[in-house]
Amino acid sequence: MAADDLRPETIAISSGRPPHLAGEGINLPISLNSTFVAGGPISYGRFGNETWHPLEDAISALEEADSTLLFSSGMSAITAVFSLLPHGAPVVASHEGYSGTMSLLKRHHKDGRLEVRFVDITDTKEVISQLQGAAFLWVESPTNPGLGVADVAVIIGEAKKRNLGAGFDNTFATPMNQKPLTFGADVVMHSVTKYLAGHSDVILGSLSVKDPALYARLLDARTSFGATAGPFEAWLALRGIRTFPLRFEKAQSNAAVLAKNLASHSSVSNVRYPGFGAVVSFEIKGDAEAAERVCDGATLIVNATSLGGVESTWERRRRWELESQSIPENLIRLSVGCEHVEDLWADIDTALAKA
Repeated sequence: MAADDLRPETIAISSGRPPHLAGEGINLPISLNSTFVAGGPISYGRFGNETWHPLEDAISALEEADSTLLFSSGMSAITAVFSLLPHGAPVVASHEGYSGTMSLLKRHHKDGRLEVRFVDITDTKEVISQLQGAAFLWVESPTNPGLGVADVAVIIGEAKKRNLGAGFDNTFATPMNQKPLTFGADVVMHSVTKYLAGHSDVILGSLSVKDPALYARLLDARTSFGATAGPFEAWLALRGIRTFPLRFEKAQSNAAVLAKNLASHSSVSNVRYPGFGAVVSFEIKGDAEAAERVCDGATLIVNATSLGGVESTWERRRRWELESQSIPENLIRLSVGCEHVEDLWADIDTALAKA
């Protein structure tokens, strides 16, 4: 069967494997080398590692990309993308999104490194109006933590009509729900730390592309910045990808149930859930202190930042100084894991009583 005919569940398990040779292992070993003998394909550990490539191949297959580059973190991957833009380049980006991205863009805008046009990414007309004369569109959909959803196909299509570059943070939706390269995006970023690895034990990022020339520029940026991944982390993430579709399907199913239950709870004033994904954000009837009591009041759900692990976590997002001011003080972001949904709901219901 051709690789193009395989479904995501099969791709996650079969991609990045060694050839099926008699007596050989079905998993590639970890290459713990920084130094390589001259004359081979890898000259130094900052330029490549045998353990990266299977993971890069697996992410490429999931995103329908030609190539993927592994980075030491999601932020190092995002930084590499924006480093390719010329000084003062106009960039259209959401005014709300992952706090690390927002902080980087606001710094670049303040310093004059980029001219960032912050928009409501869910307002298609506003986005299109700001594309005129721009150089690059950065899309995060759903947004973190507000879970706003952009009309992805339309705004990327409009960007390409104007010959703009387009980048996409696909961490929340994952390739199980959308594949931005198929909409015309030039580069897709993942915080591999989250759903792809899925066990809260690695920090990694990735960039997936179709264009060989763009790949070469991003590879140069990774090498120059030294934003290279550890081989052990890469190996762990590849092992995590083997169960990614199963984990994500369960977490997404749980999230849909919990979003519905939260919407009818007397202590909740607003629920944000786009109908897909495994993150639910909600506002309680109370202030920031009450929201903190809820987050501290669970037994199963961990009061912690980050998301995408097999375990459920939640936090009051405005506890972070860098969080967007548009996010309410009493908003809780719940990353739904793979526990039994009734156990999770019982835990949430008990914690909400402390609001």
